[in-house]
Amino acid sequence: MLVIMTIKAESPRKQNDSRDRLVRSAFTLFSEQGFDQVTLDEIAASAGVTKGSLYWHFKSKREVILAACQYYYRRWQRDAFEMIANGDDPRTQLRNVLKMSVEKCLFDERNRLFTTDLFVLGMRDPEVLAGWGQFFSTVHGFYVRLVQAASEAGLLKVESPSQSVDWMLSALEGIKQRAAFEKEFAIPSQVEQVVDGLEKIIVGIG
Repeated sequence: MLVIMTIKAESPRKQNDSRDRLVRSAFTLFSEQGFDQVTLDEIAASAGVTKGSLYWHFKSKREVILAACQYYYRRWQRDAFEMIANGDDPRTQLRNVLKMSVEKCLFDERNRLFTTDLFVLGMRDPEVLAGWGQFFSTVHGFYVRLVQAASEAGLLKVESPSQSVDWMLSALEGIKQRAAFEKEFAIPSQVEQVVDGLEKIIVGIG
């Protein structure tokens, strides 16, 4: 007797829902355990889908990692635009975005683990590194526009917004690395102090 097995195709909406759950679950697990420690089985189980469904959307763990990276990048941009909407003027908007970045990039240990692991992986994977570079360029341009707007409004005096943002982001990355082994850099009471310091870099170098 010949038995024909068929796979029932999901609707496009259900497919998107499954993919989104997988990406969110992967990001969460990667942030908690690191890329190497997480298996595809764990990601599928966390998302509440079968491993077959995972392979419907992604051919490999590397593709899942790339999708999780894009999720992180889009989430930062979404959060940044929310911070802008909560500011009445360019200077306040700049500080809001700086504070959000400090809280989520420095003081959120899971985000710190994810981005550090991502940077290390990028040293071996050109596509991952290119994606990180593109994201960094987007963040840089985002901050430059905020500094320019604050300067044009007379709320900051900065002659070279691009150079100021270069140094500010370099300091942010440096503090993030130190926070991994100097825990006093990553306690909530330090948030405002770090934001003040980053603002001073922008004004002092600009």
